[in-house]
Amino acid sequence: MKVSGHHRITIKDVAAAAGVGVATVSRVLSGGSASPETRERVLAAAARLDYRPSALGRNLRQRRTGGIALLVPDITDTFYGRLTEGVLSCARSAGEPVMIGATGDDPELEAELIGTFLEQSVDRVIAVPCGDADTWTPALRAGLTVVFAHRRPPGRDDVPAVLSDDRLGVRTAVEYLAGLGHRRIAYLGGPGQGPRLRAFRDTLAALGITLDDELVVSARAARDSAYAAASGLFQHRPDLTAVLAGGNVLGEAAVLAARELDLRLPRDVSIVMFDDVPWAELCSPPLTVIAQPAQDIGYRAAELVMRESARRTRDTVLPTELLVRGSCGPRR
Repeated sequence: MKVSGHHRITIKDVAAAAGVGVATVSRVLSGGSASPETRERVLAAAARLDYRPSALGRNLRQRRTGGIALLVPDITDTFYGRLTEGVLSCARSAGEPVMIGATGDDPELEAELIGTFLEQSVDRVIAVPCGDADTWTPALRAGLTVVFAHRRPPGRDDVPAVLSDDRLGVRTAVEYLAGLGHRRIAYLGGPGQGPRLRAFRDTLAALGITLDDELVVSARAARDSAYAAASGLFQHRPDLTAVLAGGNVLGEAAVLAARELDLRLPRDVSIVMFDDVPWAELCSPPLTVIAQPAQDIGYRAAELVMRESARRTRDTVLPTELLVRGSCGPRR
């Protein structure tokens, strides 16, 4: 692999030369776990390219540049847009610049962006994470202050997070649907929604409703995937009577798929959606939603990441609220 003399070697170059992912390079160069063969390949590539280990933030505390990095899955998503506005509002009042990256809920891209932040000497990160616990090891070992917003990777309880009360939100919604007589309730989920799915399962069990695994469907973080999942769910299980959608993209997909299949809300199917977005009230009928304080989540996360004591802080859990509108009715 030839690299121009004017090109600053980055972690991405090392990954390409070693034939591994950026996350693996980050792990190896920060002393994390990897097989001996992989470690040797990465270190050889780094040496061949004359990649400087200091770029991984080894001396980060001595060469801080300040500023906050924000990682969100999708800046065009209304929920994440409001969360971003909360971060920007708080950072603006403190005179802190914010660098924003969009991961597309792709763990490899997330690892690449983390590497970029380390190379640019950013020292504080707010993230809606999609990678696993190991993805964040290089950043934490380099001394970055990290705060998770909206969700956290499994096994990363050592990092503070600002979350909405997903368990309460799911429980309230499922209890509401069950109170209307629904027993065949589907869950349409997406990336990073393990806690919501667990809450869904637990609530059904507490209500004495048998969980049908075929009624739990997951989609990738893309509108076409969400639509395919919703459409497949309705076609393969015409007996379902209600759907809980785990986010606004998933809710939009459920509404569009139902309309395409001539299913009427709420006569044929009831729908509840996480996230109160403007179009939810414009649906016919308006959509029942679990409202989350997206902007407040972002603001609180920014407040937290700027505190020196952030790493010793417990999670902040903000309330959700069920807003009942016209998309739910008694079981048919």
